[in-house]
Amino acid sequence: MPPDPDDDATTHDDPSVAIVGGGVVGTTTALTLAQRDVDVTLYEAGDVGSGATGLAAGICYDAYADPVDAGLAAASIDEYRNRDAIDDRPYVWLARDGDDSTAEAIREQVPRMQTNDRAVEFVEATELGARWPALRTDDIAEAAIARNAGLVDPGAFTRETAQFAISAGATIRTARVNVGEDGDVDDESYDATVVAAGAQTGPLLEDAGHPLAVQAYRVQAYHTESTPLADRVPTLYDATGGYYLRPQDEGLLVGDGTIAEPHDPDDWSRAADGWFRRDCTDHLESAVGAAPGERRAWAGLCTATPDGTPLVGERAPGLYVATGFQGHGVMVAPAVAERLADQVLGGDGVEAYAPTRFDGDESFEVAEGMTLPRT
Repeated sequence: MPPDPDDDATTHDDPSVAIVGGGVVGTTTALTLAQRDVDVTLYEAGDVGSGATGLAAGICYDAYADPVDAGLAAASIDEYRNRDAIDDRPYVWLARDGDDSTAEAIREQVPRMQTNDRAVEFVEATELGARWPALRTDDIAEAAIARNAGLVDPGAFTRETAQFAISAGATIRTARVNVGEDGDVDDESYDATVVAAGAQTGPLLEDAGHPLAVQAYRVQAYHTESTPLADRVPTLYDATGGYYLRPQDEGLLVGDGTIAEPHDPDDWSRAADGWFRRDCTDHLESAVGAAPGERRAWAGLCTATPDGTPLVGERAPGLYVATGFQGHGVMVAPAVAERLADQVLGGDGVEAYAPTRFDGDESFEVAEGMTLPRT
C-alpha cells in the first residue's frame, strides 16, 4: 500500500509542479506532492527507474556521524520498511592489516555515530567469521557494524512509486525536455519545477542559466552467477580494498570501479572495463575464497559535489534541484523527497544541502564514489 498523505502538510491552492527525472528521488517527490493535492507532471526521458536508480546497489544504512545525514537515512529506512521494500540486513565495514589510517578512521567514526543514537558498534573478526563463515576474517584490523541497515531493489521500488503517484493524480510523460531560466519545461509554465535528473541535472541547469557545482563520474558493478556464498557473506564495504559486496539474486554484487574524473553524461561507456572485471574476481578470491562466474557487469554515472554533500533545494525562484548524492541517493531518497516537497510548498528544506552554498562555477576533483561512511 502507498504511504498515507501527511495530515500536517502545508496548505496550498492546488499548485502545479513539474518534476524532471523519473528516478527514485523524482518519483518519490512526485508521490509526496500528489498526495498533497498538487497538480504534478513528471517528465522522464526513458523508462521510469531505468537510469542511475535502476543500476544502484540498493545498500541502505544510517551509519553517519553527521546528524543531518543520519536523520535522513534513518527516516528513509523507516519509509522503506513501511512500504515492505527493504530486506533488513546489517552493514559491515572494515579495514585490513597494514591499513592503519583506515583502521584509525573507523575507530574515530563509531563513537560519533553512537552520539547520534545510531545502532553502530565495533565488531570482532571472530564474531564476523562465526556469523558469515565465507568471509575472510584472519587479517581484519578493525571492523564496525550498523544494525539499522538493509537492501532495497531500487528499480522495483521506483516503478511501484510511479504507479502510486499516478493513482494519486500525477501525470507521467515520456520526454527529454529543456528547462528554461524561469523553470518552464519546454515552454510550459508551472508554479515550481524540480529537476532530479541524475547526471543530466547539471547540464539542464547550466542551459537554464543556473549552473550547479556538480560533476558526473563513472562507477562500475559486477554481478556473479548464483552461488551458495550469497547466504554466507554480509553486506560489506572493504575500505582497504576499496569495494563493496552484497548478496543479490542468489549471486554476489561487487562494486565501485570509480573513474574519478568528470564524464559527459551524453558520451560515456556503459560497459564495464576489463581491468574492473579482473579486479572483481581478485576481490572475491580475497574476501570469500572463490570467484563465481560473471552474470553481468556494467557501468553507470553518479554525481559529485565539492564537499561530498548533495545539492537539494531551491536554486532559483521556483526552480529546485536534487543531485550530487555521491552514489548514496537511494539511501536517503524517501526523506529527501519529503523535505523537498515541504520546501516546494513553502516549508523548510534541508539547509545543509542548499544548492546556493556554491556559485556553480567551482572547480573540484571527483572523490571516490563508495568510501567510508561520510562523516
